[in-house]
Amino acid sequence: MSEKQTYQEAPAALEESLPVAPASNTTGTRSSTDTIEDAEAQREHARSSNPNGFARTNSGVDVKAAEAEFLGLQRELSGISQTSRRLSRTQSKQKNLTEKDVEKTASSESEEEEPFNLEDTLRGNHAAEQDSGIRSKHIGVVWDGLTVSGTGGVTNFVKTFPDAFVSFFNVIETGMNLFGIGKKGREVKILDDFRGVTKPGEMVLVLGRPGSGCTTFLKVIANQRFGYTGVSGEVLYGPFDSDTFAKQYRGEAVYNQEDDVHHPTLTVGQTLGFALDTKTPGKRPHGMSKADFKEKVITTLLRMFNIEHTRNTIVGNPFVRGVSGGERKRVSIAEMMVTSGTVCSWDNSTRGLDASTALDYAKSLRVMTNIYQCTTFVSLYQASENIYKQFDKVLVIDSGRQVYFGPAKEARGYFEGLGFKEKPRQTSPDFLTGCTDEFEREYADGRSAANAPHTPETLAKAFNDSKYAQLLDAEMKEYKKEVAEDKQKHNDFKVAVHDSKRKGASKKSVYSIPYYLQIWALMQRQFLIKWQDKFSLTVSWITSIVIAIVLGTVWLNLPQTSAGAFTRGGLLFISLLFNAFQAFSELASTMIGRPIVNKHKAYTFHRPSALWIAQIIVDLAFSAAQIMLFSIIVYFMCGLVRDAGAFFTFYIVIVCGYLAMTLFFRTIGCLCPDFDYAIKFAATIITFFVITSGYMIQYQSEKVWIRWIYWINALGLGFSALMENEFSRLTLTCTDESLVPSGPGYDSIANQVCTLAGSVAGTDRVSGSQYIIQGFSYDPKDLWRNFGIILALIAGFLFTNATLGEWLTFGAGGNTAKVFQKPNKDRDELNAALVAKRDARRTSKKEAEGSEMAINSKAVLTWEGLNYDVPTPAGELRLLNNIYGYVKPGELTALMGASGAGKTTLLDVLAARKNIGVISGDILVDGIKPGTSFQRGTSYAEQLDVHEPTQTVREALRFSADLRQPIEVPQSEKYAYVEEVLSLLEMEDMADAIIGDPESGLAVEQRKRVTIGVELAAKPELLLFLDEPTSGLDSQSAFNIVRFLKKLASAGQAILCTIHQPNAALFENFDRLLLLQRGGQTVYFGDIGKDACVLLDYLRRHGADCPPDANPAEYMLDAIGAGQAPRVGDRDWADIFADSPELANIKDRISQMKTERLAEVGSNPKVDEREYATPLMHQLKIVQKRTNLSFWRSPNYGFTRLFNHVIIALITGLAYLNLGDDRASLQYRVFVIFQVTVLPALILAQVEPKYAMSRMIFYRESSAKMYGQFAFASSLVVAEMPYSILCAVGFFLPIYYMPNFQTASSRAGYQFFMVLVTELFSVTLGQMVAAITPSPFISALLNPFIIITFALFCGVTIPKPQIPKFWRAWLYQLDPFTRLIGGMVVTELHDRPVICNSAELNRFTAPAGQNCGEYMSNYFSRGGPGYIVNNMTSACEYCAYKVGDQFYTGLNLDYANRWRDLGILIAFIGSNLIFLFIGSRYLNFNRR
Repeated sequence: MSEKQTYQEAPAALEESLPVAPASNTTGTRSSTDTIEDAEAQREHARSSNPNGFARTNSGVDVKAAEAEFLGLQRELSGISQTSRRLSRTQSKQKNLTEKDVEKTASSESEEEEPFNLEDTLRGNHAAEQDSGIRSKHIGVVWDGLTVSGTGGVTNFVKTFPDAFVSFFNVIETGMNLFGIGKKGREVKILDDFRGVTKPGEMVLVLGRPGSGCTTFLKVIANQRFGYTGVSGEVLYGPFDSDTFAKQYRGEAVYNQEDDVHHPTLTVGQTLGFALDTKTPGKRPHGMSKADFKEKVITTLLRMFNIEHTRNTIVGNPFVRGVSGGERKRVSIAEMMVTSGTVCSWDNSTRGLDASTALDYAKSLRVMTNIYQCTTFVSLYQASENIYKQFDKVLVIDSGRQVYFGPAKEARGYFEGLGFKEKPRQTSPDFLTGCTDEFEREYADGRSAANAPHTPETLAKAFNDSKYAQLLDAEMKEYKKEVAEDKQKHNDFKVAVHDSKRKGASKKSVYSIPYYLQIWALMQRQFLIKWQDKFSLTVSWITSIVIAIVLGTVWLNLPQTSAGAFTRGGLLFISLLFNAFQAFSELASTMIGRPIVNKHKAYTFHRPSALWIAQIIVDLAFSAAQIMLFSIIVYFMCGLVRDAGAFFTFYIVIVCGYLAMTLFFRTIGCLCPDFDYAIKFAATIITFFVITSGYMIQYQSEKVWIRWIYWINALGLGFSALMENEFSRLTLTCTDESLVPSGPGYDSIANQVCTLAGSVAGTDRVSGSQYIIQGFSYDPKDLWRNFGIILALIAGFLFTNATLGEWLTFGAGGNTAKVFQKPNKDRDELNAALVAKRDARRTSKKEAEGSEMAINSKAVLTWEGLNYDVPTPAGELRLLNNIYGYVKPGELTALMGASGAGKTTLLDVLAARKNIGVISGDILVDGIKPGTSFQRGTSYAEQLDVHEPTQTVREALRFSADLRQPIEVPQSEKYAYVEEVLSLLEMEDMADAIIGDPESGLAVEQRKRVTIGVELAAKPELLLFLDEPTSGLDSQSAFNIVRFLKKLASAGQAILCTIHQPNAALFENFDRLLLLQRGGQTVYFGDIGKDACVLLDYLRRHGADCPPDANPAEYMLDAIGAGQAPRVGDRDWADIFADSPELANIKDRISQMKTERLAEVGSNPKVDEREYATPLMHQLKIVQKRTNLSFWRSPNYGFTRLFNHVIIALITGLAYLNLGDDRASLQYRVFVIFQVTVLPALILAQVEPKYAMSRMIFYRESSAKMYGQFAFASSLVVAEMPYSILCAVGFFLPIYYMPNFQTASSRAGYQFFMVLVTELFSVTLGQMVAAITPSPFISALLNPFIIITFALFCGVTIPKPQIPKFWRAWLYQLDPFTRLIGGMVVTELHDRPVICNSAELNRFTAPAGQNCGEYMSNYFSRGGPGYIVNNMTSACEYCAYKVGDQFYTGLNLDYANRWRDLGILIAFIGSNLIFLFIGSRYLNFNRR
């Protein structure tokens, strides 16, 4: 149908679809404002009378009607714009001015050339008439000799723990990988010599089997060339070559990927709203404000995809509950439509949509392409015939060769002409892809591989020799000529692009809004993201307040005496550190947010740098408030200097410290290719920062080569600023403890001295400024200089962050090569056998018999009156409504319905997987309530493919067989059955491939097969449930899987399976159908019949007559109103079925089957009611083996942890290298020991996500009753042990021997034991925290809490005597680190002599007539610490300690308790384990 006809018919179509269309509408004139209002009223009326949206009743989206609806929208908008153009807004409210009829104008225009396009509405070009010079944006694409190469062809073997060392110490290779040079594997041609042309307004369907290069073609055509090693040949977008196009009009070619990436906590409306904020054009219809325009477009898009009801629902992702998968897909589609690009590529965009929605989507694309005149490329798996009819051209790819490009109508004839035979009832897309599969295609009589094309090369050659290739050449020449001549069109394009920009956007920029507006739009979005994530917001506020109160109580009202000097420093340090490390979570979120940034950059919504700037501004707003509250609590509870200036300085320094660290973490997040690099990098630098901050080692005592870090260290500069701010306003008084000598008989201040740094003999007052000048080398006058450096650091980090964000893109390349297990003899034999079997099967072309597949189950599952209600905030919601049905052995039952009809819910209920909500009605096996062994006897292949990513396919299947087939079956038999399953699922080539993550690893359809394989390997006795086993597969794989299910059924298995988009050939394989409609009501349950005759007959009797060429599976969904089309007939199909004789028959049949089976089974009741198929010892053995392997094959996990341990120990060891015997070294030794307490901080962050990931897999496997939670939890604890011991050794050696600690084996051995126990304690603590929290995200929020509490109360930062009584009574005793410090400090300092250096001596004069020895004798005889250097003079030089023991008695520690402390620490490990096992047993966070 030519465009013109479409538009001519449009007004008629509109009248049909509007039930109320007054005749006066097309004749006579009325005031145009009336018309607009009337049109609105009509549309509202029409909408209420037809809730399913506008469309004719016989099919989904009717292209004509939809175009007419667009025209309707256009008319309103052109009406608004015309009216407002000629009248000012105020006048337009008066109704006395008549104007030419808007309806007429629009329809008469449509007969001329260029109608008012919706494009112009979205573009905001208000001129509807020809003469105002509408500029349209049309661009065709022509490609010639297009060849794309990528890396591949190398078999990668899985990396294990030792490989991490090799690659780490191989510095050169590491460096090369970081900068992206070095060996990459061979180059392979992904696409080879493609040519073709697509004009504006044409749609091209790209077909090919998975892996043949469809995605690559779509990406390259949309000008996304990142991640490929080479792209040669020419691609022209109109007159522009690809480079020019990329520079000037990057946003005009867009690509929609298969996976949906969105911010999960934004609602659907907000997601589209943000897109519009960055894409709202500069010119809009007059009288339409930006807000109205945005509102209108969002509503139109949501209506177009039938998802208006989700407008205020969050989008969600696999971990955050949001809209359903199909709805999320539609959000992605709508988001890309907002970009209003001229060249659009859609990659498998119907994945997860049901048949009717998929067709609606294809039709809306057709409408858009017609009205927008854009150039559209689409790849689809499982496209139906009706979808195929929407396309103009089709491109068929076979292993990277172009084997057909031409009119879609003639493709089928072309391949038949080559000698291929079509199978009955095979859709065109299936036939075309089938021709490229050597095992699928069949040759016509008299033709065979010998005399017909049979390889990608011969097929490509055949095409190049055909008439279609010549026609294509002609068309390309013609088009190029047209482009060369028609300059006007491309000037229009340039002007249109220019007009769509907002005021202030640069002419050269590819973005349509200026930079400051991008930042503003992003600030609004970031604010919503933060604000709507109420949970993390609350948690971080609570953490902040609680820590503030704890700090406030521990350092309550610090005295302004010598006793409060060091502790005051500790308080300032911790206040700064805690807030700075609130920012640590930025690392993760920067990494996770990458795909979204990449996508938005490709859509030209905003520059990446704008995001970082917007984010820091929003963060500042949130954290400034939080830090303010924190500062008020801490500052005034602790009694720091009461001075307004001092308080605000304190506050500002902390805020700036937070900002600097946040930006620092974000910069690292932008720099590092993956999370492991980032963690290593961050750990190294943070250690340097903390050590050079001046609290743990004073500036003057630091090693010279480490000291310079202080100047680029926001923590150090911040700490010095806080100290200068506080102490410059203080004068401290010396207490008796600090005066020497003190006690009875020493009362003359002239002969005493204060031991505090900065003191002067003969007075008990110490100036705070002198204290920090002498003790820390800080000068109060440097305060603002340091603050200035912090601000410079912030600016610097922000700048690097923004520039790195622009330059570096990670993770945008193509899929990586598969990774395999290293081969060995056994596996090679097995694989050879599999391949031989496959070849035999293929050459004989006959079905493999289900030989070993004898399944002797006779059990029947029945369900009657099944209801399921879930609690929602609005009250109970019924998801399943009074469903009857049964599944019996030897039959394949299909469960179908629209998206959201409750199919998965029904499977979950039947498979006993639900743990929330109320189920009523009967579910019976053989008429008896199912017992504990029911879940074990059924297999349920779920929709999400959750697998242990480090396993190979064969290992996954064997694991399942080992644990789920009864223990009596010998292992050899189980494994033979696994080979059987591998062969049936045609997974011969990937039996030893590592499953991996969805991003890198097996492709979607291969993962799907593994999911099904794992369930089959269990050899279920009763039933097999499958949830959408075919979605995401191409039609070929889908057909194989269904054919295989059919085979299983005929071998005696009972199978119930939900299915999306089945074509007629697939649908025929099912014996029985259960059809649901929205609200979980049954529409039909019964036989399908040959050619679906039984089903169609039922529909016909009730007024729905299926056209002969339609696919019954699609038609029935349309008939019951599953798509956008209203249902056929005037009665609800669920009511029809409820009153039908069919239902009555089913009820009889069910009761009949129950009595039959009860009679057979009743006599011999089942003996085997075990919950699990295997005993606990067997579970422990198998699960432990797998967990060990998983750790061994995650080299990054173990190595990153080891690296962090070693590097922190090394840096600490270097900073405190070779400590001497002087007084300062005593304090430093305690600090070195205190460094051991950073172990939990390191380990928690790694152990928790690991546990949570394993737990997700455990939830899936335990619901199938593979193994119990004890096996799961204990396997993780045991698997961590060897790595923990290794880490403890790597940590202990540098941190113990470099600072010159005591080497006697009785001491060193004890210390090592202490470090090892701390390591194990941290690991079990991490697992325990993970076990009692629902997600690693929440456990990460608890970590700072745990770590800070532990570090605060162990007696280092504030000695035991000074801890307030309340905390000292219980928390000091409960803190595991109290034992760690207690044991290690006394072991190190016991009997260690102290010799002061001259700077550390305190000098005072003895009273006249006494020398120092006589004057001090009383003081020493009463047990006073320290010694006098020379007793014979009267100018006394006093050293505060004589032996290490004197130092720690002040801390209330005792050498006698060291073994007791070790024992208590070990007991803490025990308590962790107890909580871990209890938590993993009784807390189930898997809500279903």
